[in-house]
Parts: sequence; C-alpha cells; structure tokens
Amino acid sequence: MSLKIAILGSTGSIGTQTLDIVRQHPDKLEVLALTANNNWQLLVTQAKEFLPDAVVIANDTYYPEVSTALQDYPIKVYAGYSSVSDIVENSQVDVVVSALVGFAGLAPTIRAAKASKRIALANKESLVVAGELVTRLVNENKSVLLPLDSEHSAIFQCLWGNSMRAVTRLLLTASGGPFRKVPTDQLATVTAQQALAHPTWNMGAKITIDSATMMNKGFEMIEAKWLFGVSPDNIDIVVHPESIVHSAVEFHDGVIMAQMGCPDMKMPIQLALSYPERWNLETKRLNLTELAGLSFEAPDLQKFPCIGLAYEAVRRGGSMPCVLNAANEVVNYAFRQGEISFTQIPVIVEQTMNHIAPTKPASLDDYIEVDREARAFASSLI
Repeated sequence: MSLKIAILGSTGSIGTQTLDIVRQHPDKLEVLALTANNNWQLLVTQAKEFLPDAVVIANDTYYPEVSTALQDYPIKVYAGYSSVSDIVENSQVDVVVSALVGFAGLAPTIRAAKASKRIALANKESLVVAGELVTRLVNENKSVLLPLDSEHSAIFQCLWGNSMRAVTRLLLTASGGPFRKVPTDQLATVTAQQALAHPTWNMGAKITIDSATMMNKGFEMIEAKWLFGVSPDNIDIVVHPESIVHSAVEFHDGVIMAQMGCPDMKMPIQLALSYPERWNLETKRLNLTELAGLSFEAPDLQKFPCIGLAYEAVRRGGSMPCVLNAANEVVNYAFRQGEISFTQIPVIVEQTMNHIAPTKPASLDDYIEVDREARAFASSLI
C-alpha cells in the first residue's frame, strides 16, 4: 500500500527533489496534494504529471491561471495561504512534507501536528520560532516528526537504536559557506550573487544566504535542541568544508558516530519518507578511496556573529528565537535586494533582539504578533 503525501512547497528545491523520489518509487509513494507560492507554471506541470487530488496556489492572484490550466484534469484547485494549512488535514494524507521557507511554514506544521500526521520537516523555522509549541502538539496528538535537514537526519540515524541518556553532545557540521576563506575586512563589500554561490549544496536563495552568514547553522542548533531534547550547551558546530560527514553524535564512552555520504538532499528526504525502512536510491555513491581527506575546524564566531546570536536567542528563551528569525528574514531579503550590506545583517538582527523584550507565547496568534513586531522594527532599521 502506497504512502499518500502532501508536499508543501513542491516547486522549491526540497519539493522538486521529493518528487524525484516519487518518480523512483511510484509503487510506494502517491502524491495527494501539491502547494506552491508563486511558481504556478511549475505547479501546473507537476500536477499534470502526478495527478494529485488537489493543488494550492498560495498567491491567489494566480488562481485563474492554475484553474484554467487544470480544468480538464480531475484535480481540485484551491488558493490562498489558509488553504495550504487546510490541505494537511485531509484524512487521506499520511505524510506532510513541510518544505515551505521561513515563518510561513509554521501554521501548516502546527495544523499537521494537530491532525496527527507524520511530518517530514524541512521547514526549520517551525522549530526555531515555536519549538516548544510544535513539540508539545506533536506529543499530545501522537504525531510523528522526522527531520529532513541533512544534519538532523544524520543525527537521527546515529541515534537510531541508541538511548539519549548515553549522549554527551551533538556535532552539527557546516560547510562554512562561500566566505569561509574571505578575509573579514572584505565581507562588507561582498554581493548577493557571491553569497548565493554555495560551494557544496544546491539550495533555495533564502537558505543559501543564511548559509553564507552561518545563521542557518544557528537555526539548526535550535532545531536540534527541540528535535532531540539536548541543551544548546551540548550542541557544537563544526566546520567541515567537504560536506561528507553530515553530522555526528558523541556518547558517554567517548565513541563518536558519524553519518557520511555525498552531499545529496535526496538521501535525508527519502529516509524521512521510508522510515523505518531504507529503500534503494539512485544517486551518487560515496567512494572513500577517492577522498583526498576530511578536515574539521571551529567556526570563527567573530567573522560569523549570527551563530552567537542564535545561541543568545535560545538562552533568552520565550519569544526571542521568533524575534531572531523574523529579523533575519527581513535582512536576508534586504541583502538579496541590495538594500543593505552583508555585514549589516547581524547588526540589524542584534539591534532587533535588544529592542524587543522576550515574552512567553502560548499560541500561534502570539507568535504571529511577535513576528509582526520584530519585522516592523527590523524594517525600520533598513
């Protein structure tokens, strides 16, 4: 019997690679729903190939185009951001692939948790912003939350069959991004085009910029805290330029277990769908004899202050990680638009964190209000 999946953000990097996996396993996976924000043309192409029960175009201005293009197909067409959240509650959906980017992924993730769905989570902001709320809802509703990030999937695999009581620390690896070797005094003049040239991974624009600032790694630290119940003090970030070791776990007896493989997101995506099984995957295989070497180093916290801001946000707790994320989304976009310099990114984020006092949000509406306030203040600084 095939697993029926809903892919939120099917036209993005994670979404399109998820569909590649569906193509490899048509006997095991069935696409029940697809959603996209603006890329209606690709959404239509995907819908015609996979014939889902429903599609959602979040930007409702494109509803006429999508509806007309699919009028001869047995596919329901919905529009608007609320419909993205509605679709996850479909009783036929077994797995929700949450591949939306940014704060927009929070509401659908919460709805999926409340609906007791299995969630393959690529939207790290759901746990960065509201980790306490999301994990509580997952537990209360007997939902299943599986990581789709390569780093968290690696840790998940290293923990497979081991007790968390035996864990000393988690080791999150980072490529170091495109500016690892660029002198600090030159960062003020780097361009968005340079920042988007990631050395090892092919990702969407927003995440690639976060990788360049290393804010992405700070987010992953917060995500790991909630996924695995480990204190940030026991989560170390390790720069590993080759991106072969995707992360590791150190146990009380001194043993370090690491998960290795070629840098290919299809591996963690497929595992989140196939767990507890492992399916065959047509992808490049790692040949250890061809490796010139593996190197590891500590991150430069002076050069990449966003890492420290992430640790500070989680230490302050409450709504502060939500403030961190909101400010970062604003400055990330502003940098891509050429409105601020690369080095202004952490400055504006820190100023926003210092301006807005942390609260204790109890609901999605509370987080939405914190997000709104932080975005407004960060925008005023640009």
